[in-house]
Amino acid sequence: MYIDVFFRGGFLITSRKEVAELAGVSEATVSRVLNNVGPLKEETKLRVLAAAAKLGYTPSSLARSFARRRSGNLGVVMPYLPKARLFSAYYFSEILSGIGSKAREEGYDLLMLFRDANEPMDYCGLFRMRKVDACIVLGAKEEPGELTALRLLKEEGHAFCLINQHFEGESFHEVDADHVEGSWQAVTHLLEQGCTRIAFLNGPEAYSNSRDRMRGYTRALTEAGIALDSTLQFEGNFSRRSGVAAAKEMVTRLEQIDGIVAANDRMAIGLQQGLRELGVSAERMPAIVGYDDSDAAELTTPALSSVRVPFYRLGELAAAKVLEMPDGDPDASVQKVRIKLPTELIIRASSQINKSRRT
Repeated sequence: MYIDVFFRGGFLITSRKEVAELAGVSEATVSRVLNNVGPLKEETKLRVLAAAAKLGYTPSSLARSFARRRSGNLGVVMPYLPKARLFSAYYFSEILSGIGSKAREEGYDLLMLFRDANEPMDYCGLFRMRKVDACIVLGAKEEPGELTALRLLKEEGHAFCLINQHFEGESFHEVDADHVEGSWQAVTHLLEQGCTRIAFLNGPEAYSNSRDRMRGYTRALTEAGIALDSTLQFEGNFSRRSGVAAAKEMVTRLEQIDGIVAANDRMAIGLQQGLRELGVSAERMPAIVGYDDSDAAELTTPALSSVRVPFYRLGELAAAKVLEMPDGDPDASVQKVRIKLPTELIIRASSQINKSRRT
């Protein structure tokens, strides 16, 4: 079934029937050409396309979806975090902007889906009910239920891709940044500033990017001949409040800390705020490097050094790759997507202060 709209905003809209009459073909042939369905002669295709262009005819997105038996939706799965303003977070807003840009370019709408923290996501059900044609998963983490759900997606041949998460030993499609290198860059920079007692405020270990950052931290210290000290390792949950909480843990041992790397800017900013509220003066403040290079990094006092991650590009690439994949054919030959983009350290005042304090 197709739906033609004849009037829009007071202007007459060309119908499929008129295109068929001008091209000298049936309406069904016009539909097949414009929806790229079934075998057709090249001459017929060109004639229909020329007629459609001359009359300014564009079939509705709903009609195209019926013809292709597709939803026209690109699903984006997000973690559900009560009271968290996900869309205001730099990480999510940038990635979603990249996904949305590419989806719009390809004629797809975004369908936002929120994962229940207490139940595994029924990814396959989204495809069986034709809610989505492809799916991008954000915020996946190392949990048995999550891994089982993703394996089922792969077994059924559905088009899906992970962003900023990888599972060792699995062959899922993944678009990520090089967080080992990013963390190494941050620690190496502090070492070059003269820091030797560098604390690390990481995210939860269930996320692969947290484990990758830990590897980068370890590698940089090992290369400098500095032994790992577990008392200088802290964990937050990527929120500003967890940075404030970490400040309370660090303040009692601040004499043993001259530099800090935080796994995202929100925690780094919370850490700065928390230390100031606890009475740590600018002269006693350790050098700090954040991660993500969010817009807020330039607004802190002092401005926050940070590792830049190309989140927009991650989203754009993930959408481009997943929309190229065939769906529902487990036997289809699809080259595994494994993209890892470089990071870049952006140096500002927060990591270049108080050198006189370091001995």
